[in-house]
Amino acid sequence: MLNKLLTTGIFLFLSCFSIWAQNKENTEKPEAIPDEVVVDSIIKIKKTINPLSPAKAAFYSAILPGLGQAYNKKYWKIPIVYAALGTGIYFYINNNNEYNRYRDAYKSRLAGFTNDEFYLDANGVELTTPRVTDDGLRRAQKLFRRNKEISLLVTVGIYALNIIDANVDAHLLQYNIDKNLSLAPHYKINERDASSNLGLTLNFKF
Repeated sequence: MLNKLLTTGIFLFLSCFSIWAQNKENTEKPEAIPDEVVVDSIIKIKKTINPLSPAKAAFYSAILPGLGQAYNKKYWKIPIVYAALGTGIYFYINNNNEYNRYRDAYKSRLAGFTNDEFYLDANGVELTTPRVTDDGLRRAQKLFRRNKEISLLVTVGIYALNIIDANVDAHLLQYNIDKNLSLAPHYKINERDASSNLGLTLNFKF
């Protein structure tokens, strides 16, 4: 009986000593705080979408053609815009000048004069009969007036396309073109009946 009590007492003493030693070690060696936090490289912060960007691009192109393309950083489109607008304006001015020539000559003949430019040859000598008749002057006025109106419509259309292009480009720049999201056609031959299968494959990687 005495031996059991002695053995039990020694066991309890050793257990208490072990617990006290562990508590002391925990208090003397606290856990070290990491110097830096490493962020997982998989997480990527994407560029925020500006819903007003298309409206701004269209507004800039309306104020000054090509300015919306510059806002979208599509600088190579600016010379195309000005070349197209310049061509339309050139043909409008040219047709307008020709229309005024024939109109002035026709008005001069209606007033009874025979000294318009079509009564003169290449050397400036006055002719007895004009190079262009009155009916020819009327037809020329109709022709150049129609060409002038078409040139004006084309120029206005190019100006409108300049605005639309800037707006659409700003929309497309905000679309998701991540490599993890792809849509590609696929072509596969069926080995059983030697037929071909054509379709589209949509891949989305998380």
